[in-house]
Amino acid sequence: MVNIRDLDPSASPLDYYGSELRRLREAAGLKQGQLGGIIFCTGSLVGQIETAKKVPTRDFSERVDAALGTDGVFSRLVGLVLKSQLPTWFQAFAEMEAKAAFISTYQCQLVYGLLQTEEYARALLGVDHPHKAAELVAARLERQRILKRDNAPALWVVLGEGVLRQEVGGREVMRNQLTRLSSFQEHPWVQIQVLPFSVGQHTGMMGSFTMLRFDDDPDVFYTESYDSGRMTANPQVIRERSVGYARLQSCALSTESSAELIARVMEERYGHDAPTGGRTVA
Repeated sequence: MVNIRDLDPSASPLDYYGSELRRLREAAGLKQGQLGGIIFCTGSLVGQIETAKKVPTRDFSERVDAALGTDGVFSRLVGLVLKSQLPTWFQAFAEMEAKAAFISTYQCQLVYGLLQTEEYARALLGVDHPHKAAELVAARLERQRILKRDNAPALWVVLGEGVLRQEVGGREVMRNQLTRLSSFQEHPWVQIQVLPFSVGQHTGMMGSFTMLRFDDDPDVFYTESYDSGRMTANPQVIRERSVGYARLQSCALSTESSAELIARVMEERYGHDAPTGGRTVA
C-alpha cells in the first residue's frame, strides 16, 4: 500500500490534490471516516484519493470544499486533475478546444465528446480501458463544462447517419443519447445536422475532423487516429477543410430535418417497442 507521506505533491495534479486533501482534513481535526460521513462517501474512498489511487470527481470536490470550508480550493484543483487523466496526445487539443470561440466538427463514427452522455462515454471508454473508464469518463464530462460557460463557444456538429444507428452501450443508452442530442434543438449556440446515407460519396469519407476558430489566434484543424492526434494551423489545410466542411453542411439535412431523423431513429430503433433483433428501416 502506498504511504501518503511518500507522495510527491509536485509529481502530478492528482498527487498534489491528494496531499492537500490530507493536509486540510487533518487541519480540520477530522479522520478519513469522519470526513466521509460528512460528504456521504466512505472513509476508504477518502483514503484512496489521498493516496492518489483514485481520481476525485467534481461532485466530491465541491462536497469537500463545503465540508472543510476551503473556499473552492478543491473545486478549482479538480479541473487540473481531470485534465491530466486525458491521453497525453489529446491534452493539447482539449486545451485549445476550451479556448475556441467556434467549433465545427464532422463525426462519422461517434457522437462528439462534448455531446456524449455519461453512459455513452462509459460504454465507449470501457472497451479498451475497463480499469480506467471511471477516470476517463469524469475527464470527458469535465470537457463538457465549456458549453455551460457564460462565453460558451458556438458548436456546429455534422454527424454521419451511422452514428445514430451504431448501437453503443445498448438500446437504453442509445435512446438517452439521442434524447440528449434532441435536447440541443433549441440551444442558441449548438447546431446539429445529420449527413444521411442517401448522400452517397462525400468529402468527409476520409474520416472525422474538427476545426477550431479563435477570437485572436489562427484557426486550427484537428484529426486523430487510434492513439494520436494531429493539429495544424497551416493556411492551405484550413482553406481546404473549411471548403470541405461547407460542402458537408450543404449535403446534410437541415437542423430541423436532422432533429426529425434523430427522433425517428430513436423511436424505431431504440424505442421501448422496437424489435430486439434485426434492423429497422428508416
